[in-house]
Amino acid sequence: MYQIQNITDSIYYVGVNDRSKHLFENMWALPDGVSYNSYLIVDEQVTLIDTVDVCYSDIFFHKIERILGDRPIDYLIVNHMEPDHGGSIGLLRQRYPNVKIIGNKKTFDMLYGYHGITEGLVEVKAGETLRVGKHEFTFMLAPMVHWPEVMFTYESTERVLFSADAFGTFGALNGHLFDYEADLTRYLEDMHRYYSCIVGKYGNFVQKALKSVLEKNLPVDFICSTHGVVWTKEHFAEALAIYDRLSKYEGEDGVVILYGSMYGNTEQLADVIAQSLAKAGVKKIICHNVSKSEQSQILSDIFRYKGLIIGSPTYSNGIFSPIENIMNLIRLRELKNRVYSVFGSFTWAPMAVKKLVPFAEEMQWKSVGQPVEMKMADLPGVIDAAWQLGQDFAAALNEN
Repeated sequence: MYQIQNITDSIYYVGVNDRSKHLFENMWALPDGVSYNSYLIVDEQVTLIDTVDVCYSDIFFHKIERILGDRPIDYLIVNHMEPDHGGSIGLLRQRYPNVKIIGNKKTFDMLYGYHGITEGLVEVKAGETLRVGKHEFTFMLAPMVHWPEVMFTYESTERVLFSADAFGTFGALNGHLFDYEADLTRYLEDMHRYYSCIVGKYGNFVQKALKSVLEKNLPVDFICSTHGVVWTKEHFAEALAIYDRLSKYEGEDGVVILYGSMYGNTEQLADVIAQSLAKAGVKKIICHNVSKSEQSQILSDIFRYKGLIIGSPTYSNGIFSPIENIMNLIRLRELKNRVYSVFGSFTWAPMAVKKLVPFAEEMQWKSVGQPVEMKMADLPGVIDAAWQLGQDFAAALNEN
């Protein structure tokens, strides 16, 4: 007989999978879908933690009703108001008109803005608790991870941390719920992509939230994010290490060569530089053609690795537009601590390299080597300089 997935005997998973949406936030590719996670705690009083995207509310409510029957929900704890999690709150209030909604002051500003709800609210502050029977919830504010109203909720009886979007990943749940059940390869890869695209700007706030939780030394058996698998002691250290490293902007050893090329000339320079890096002993080299690689994967790799070399042809007296778009995404995320260099090509106006160079100073990165710029298709005239750029860059990575 079918059973609703559960974390413990009294904590149920009532989330849903979205394998239809092509782009998360209408920007980021979802080749493996995404899950919207919600959790139902059944005790003397019934508590729901977060809801799901309104497009999947019918599946969501079916799961809840299968567990509760005609029993009402007493509390909704809102850890995060973003519509992929808060989208069904209005419908929930219609079905359960007496449900009390728990959040902080910033939660309620958004609750009114999205759903017009102003009544039946219970405001909580950091460290306050709620007991609903044998379960007790403690609330921890985690602003800007990655919205200002975000909070974590810790349940002490069964030692569960409900962590909002923190430790989330792209990727639908294909039958498995816990980390130890699933092949984690794609989830851990997609955690890099999720963090870079969604949380990336707020590294300092993530570090503050991590320290706040870790310093409390709470006993935790389950970490329940709003996206992806439920983490346990078996694999949570891997997820924590990724979040810790990325939020400190600590790049792994490796180089991303990001280039645009209209007719293949700039791409030839990219290949020469990549070969030089390899000859110098760099193991991890990722070449992204900006016109083909999906932007979330580009951002993910730039967040992940120490080195970034950008190449662009001159286009309309400036930088190739798709390259400039990625640069703007990097700016938005205020990425720190990278080693940087540039190359490019032109036909009559040598402008792209000139405009790429100041990016290092703007981002406060370490600039390495002599920029290489090719006129038209004169690869023989610059091939040695491109090779030297790769050698200098590899040496700087080792020093760094």
